[in-house]
Amino acid sequence: MNFRQFAINNVVRNKRIYLAHFLSSTFSVMIFFTYALLLFHPDLKDGLRGSSETVTLLANQGFMIAEFIIFIFSFLFLLYSVGSFLKTRKKEFGIFLIIGMTRKQMNRLLFMENMCIGIAAIAAGVGLGIIFGKLILLICGSLLAVENSLRFYFPLKAIALTAVAFLILFAVIALSSSLLIRKGTLIDLVKSEEKPKPEPKASRLLAFLSVLLIGGGYAGVFTFVWVTYSFPLLLGSVIMVIAGTYLLFTQLSVYVIRALKRNQRLFFRKTNVLFLSELTYRMKDNAVMFFMVSVISASAFTGIGTMLAIADPGLSSMTNPYAFTYTNSWDTPEAEDDIREIEETLVDHEVPYVKGSYTQLYENNTGSNIIKLSEYNHLAKALGYEERTLDTENGAFMTPSNLAARKELRKQVEQGFSPTQVDLEIDNYHQQVELSPPATEIVIPVDFKVDIYVISDELFEKMKRAYNEFLELSEHYYSNKVTQFVVEDWMGTRAFAPELVNSIQDRPRTKGYFMFSALVVDWLNSKQTNGIILILSGLIGIVFFTFAASFTYFRLYADLERDEAQYRMIGKMGLSRPELRKIVTQQLLLMFFLPLLIALIHSSVAFVALQQLVDFSVMGYSLRIFFVFASMQILYFALVRWRYLRHMYSKLI
Repeated sequence: MNFRQFAINNVVRNKRIYLAHFLSSTFSVMIFFTYALLLFHPDLKDGLRGSSETVTLLANQGFMIAEFIIFIFSFLFLLYSVGSFLKTRKKEFGIFLIIGMTRKQMNRLLFMENMCIGIAAIAAGVGLGIIFGKLILLICGSLLAVENSLRFYFPLKAIALTAVAFLILFAVIALSSSLLIRKGTLIDLVKSEEKPKPEPKASRLLAFLSVLLIGGGYAGVFTFVWVTYSFPLLLGSVIMVIAGTYLLFTQLSVYVIRALKRNQRLFFRKTNVLFLSELTYRMKDNAVMFFMVSVISASAFTGIGTMLAIADPGLSSMTNPYAFTYTNSWDTPEAEDDIREIEETLVDHEVPYVKGSYTQLYENNTGSNIIKLSEYNHLAKALGYEERTLDTENGAFMTPSNLAARKELRKQVEQGFSPTQVDLEIDNYHQQVELSPPATEIVIPVDFKVDIYVISDELFEKMKRAYNEFLELSEHYYSNKVTQFVVEDWMGTRAFAPELVNSIQDRPRTKGYFMFSALVVDWLNSKQTNGIILILSGLIGIVFFTFAASFTYFRLYADLERDEAQYRMIGKMGLSRPELRKIVTQQLLLMFFLPLLIALIHSSVAFVALQQLVDFSVMGYSLRIFFVFASMQILYFALVRWRYLRHMYSKLI
């Protein structure tokens, strides 16, 4: 047997220990390859049909940044995992030195072992990426709202980039591995497993501080929502929650377990003496890992759920119910040609529509918009909403401009609206109007927050004449006119809307200004932007989740030989298999699901606070994301528990 075969046999003999390292490495390579597959994809490189240049730039730069993030975190993760495995093999290395192996030969052995695993992981990761490439492109095409999805291509550049990048990474890891065992004498290596661990300690003050920080952070978030929109306050609250979470795992968890151990009635009941004693060490050893998993998971649940909700077509139609919106000043021939082209395009594509328009006046004191009742009713009827009437010429009512305004006006109606009087001023013309209960549906959408008053046609004409006379303008003048097109199936306009927008925007103008937007184009850009962010954050989140799960595996199996000796000794005293199963299950449940529980609590607080700011639900989407991650964690827990117990049963007498 030569030296190379000896290194390969070492890996094979330690396959139980190296399995999680190999699988996690393979998964890292696969995700890196997936980003490279998207980075070099012709459809994304040249720009998606109907998307803006900003979306294309975001896609190209985003995938490139994701490659760096995955590469850096893969390096740190693999360095940590190699270090964990080397610690479990210190006794083995000591024996190698005793029988005559030199330090140089040991370094060479470690290098060959790591490169063996690395090359296998690269081959497996790239192979899995190619096998699942079409499925990945189908999913990404759906997230990016690409018609006919993203086509499959053979990614030579992606394969080359992935292979070269990870060969360098594994080579650096392999060269660094020798430094991890250089410290320590031969006796330290041989007796490394016999050193007892000091009992973990916790500070009562820091444990109490963790509760104060998390509670204060939650209070700060709701203060931001209910009292003042201060972003420094929000940032400070988030930092407080993160710091509190760190102290929760490093101090509070240990303090609580030690307090439970002081309760002799509880501590000496059945197998609690074993469970609580071992749990103290488990929690302390894994505190930093639990903290990272909780913070990353909470960010992923909140961010992914919110972006999924924002990309929902229903939200776009709630914000702006019109398929096409054309705004212009001055009654120019170009404006008439634009509107005629929109109508002809809809007719040519056999798309039924209803057209409506309105002009508006601007109130001096508050900058509110004033709309004519007949124009409001025409648009409300086209949208299927109730038409309104005014009892007197000086009557008026408010209508929401956006989702936040709609929420406020609905609250007024629910609490019982009392008629009030408002003084409207147009330059030197004053008119007091009596407000009736407001409308609660968005008929006049505006991007920013503004009060919109709907008044009678007669009063509107009086105010308009006064405005024109004051400025010496023609009675046919208007500062801007908004023409809206209601299309029930606005998603069906995707086939021609981008070309129509480009055609109108490229037309030369003589005077005035104009704006033209298509709801499906705006939704498509938003959907693709959020889709790219979802792909980036989702895949990175999955990688972090896999790393975190692997950390648990590493920590569990790093102490496996010590656990074997411990349970073998206790087994001689009468520990049965059901009792062993109960102890192991209780410990693993906390190790696997406590971080997810903390993450769920953090995200729930964020959702409740966010729900106060918007008028659409983000909870449902995030619950789905949580369900997916929780399902993966349950499967992983069941697999690790089964393997761990199976191994322990074989050692238990």
